[in-house]
Amino acid sequence: MEHVLDWLSRLAELCNQLRFRMRGLRVGQPRPGPPPLLCPQDKIRDSLRTCYQHLEKTGRSFATVTQGLEGDLRHAACILYLVLRALDTIEDDMSISLETKIPMLCEFHTYLYQPEWKYMESKDKHKQVLEDFPTISLEFRNLAKVYQDVIADTCHKMGLGMAEFLEKRVDSLQDWNKYCQYVVALFVIGYSRLFSASELEDPIVGQDTELATSMGLFLEKTYIIRDYLEDQLEGREFWPREVWSRYVKKVSDFAKPENADLAVQCMNEMITNALQHIPDVLKYLSRLKTQSVFNYCAIPQVMAIATLAACYNNKEVFRGIVKIRKEQVVTLMSDATSMQAVRAIMSQYLEEIYQKIPSTDPSSDKTKEIIIYLQKMILPHGTMVSRNGYSSIFLKGAVLLAVLSWQYLDAMSKVSKECTQAREN
Repeated sequence: MEHVLDWLSRLAELCNQLRFRMRGLRVGQPRPGPPPLLCPQDKIRDSLRTCYQHLEKTGRSFATVTQGLEGDLRHAACILYLVLRALDTIEDDMSISLETKIPMLCEFHTYLYQPEWKYMESKDKHKQVLEDFPTISLEFRNLAKVYQDVIADTCHKMGLGMAEFLEKRVDSLQDWNKYCQYVVALFVIGYSRLFSASELEDPIVGQDTELATSMGLFLEKTYIIRDYLEDQLEGREFWPREVWSRYVKKVSDFAKPENADLAVQCMNEMITNALQHIPDVLKYLSRLKTQSVFNYCAIPQVMAIATLAACYNNKEVFRGIVKIRKEQVVTLMSDATSMQAVRAIMSQYLEEIYQKIPSTDPSSDKTKEIIIYLQKMILPHGTMVSRNGYSSIFLKGAVLLAVLSWQYLDAMSKVSKECTQAREN
């Protein structure tokens, strides 16, 4: 029965994928054809169109949610992402010496006002945003000053933070939080300030940096956990020593087959740590009143919890990159359009993690404790929350009934044919 329900879930995801292709992110608003900002007939500057092409190539998931934003906010969010992607590309590029990299990170915000600045020596996979930085900085300078100030300030703070951690290790959990704040939480704070500056959201959204920081920490901790092997192969280490040193002598030892069980136990502990940010995530999202802004913020968060569920107790994280299925991504993007839906998605994946907790795992009690707390918070009265206003169990049951009915009719048809052939013979 479990395998049948899993198959039905896959079938539902495929149906959602088809439905998503036939409409936009906003429920009930059809959006045929390619994304609006990439349509040839759109009247936007060539330089701005190029920026959206860079966004599509370097941040596909963010490109999808960005296209749903309204007016000038859409362009500001695009440029914020590209500027910080360029900054992050410098940090990630291990071919750049520290003597070159540190001053670049600290001064990067000044390059926004230098029309000709670009960097052609990068070996990183996203080097295009550095090589074509004059186009990005041009569109930055075309933004309203209120947006420019937010982007430049965010870039400055993030560059200083990245430079700090080039010369120090992520030792404690406090260091881990601080690093995650520099590389992603500042981005979340930045786009929160853009939302408020656009007046599509209340001032408190941009002012409450504590909630925005939790949003960023939840995302970045997920990325760091998922990308263990990729970071190891590139010579980067972001797992906190305070945690991994209780399991192995070197964090790279987790990639050895003989340490698979220890690796998973350490990862489970880190996932448990990441789950503590969910209450702030839900509080942040509950303040948003504009649908396009809600989609922009909610979709990465539900993808993060789905990724954590896929990684939890999964040895494959240390053998390759664990990713959620494309059909699953489409379902999440299609469904995460309301607080009710987000709560349902969070609850679903928390339950998935709970069901996978090994009794022998050192963090099992703490993991169970935080998931039980979160489930009570999400479902305060123990009621089933549905993504779309109806029970997913009812939907699965209906599909299961349809499948069994089809199998019955197919079997009866075969029997009838066999009887007919027997009579003819």
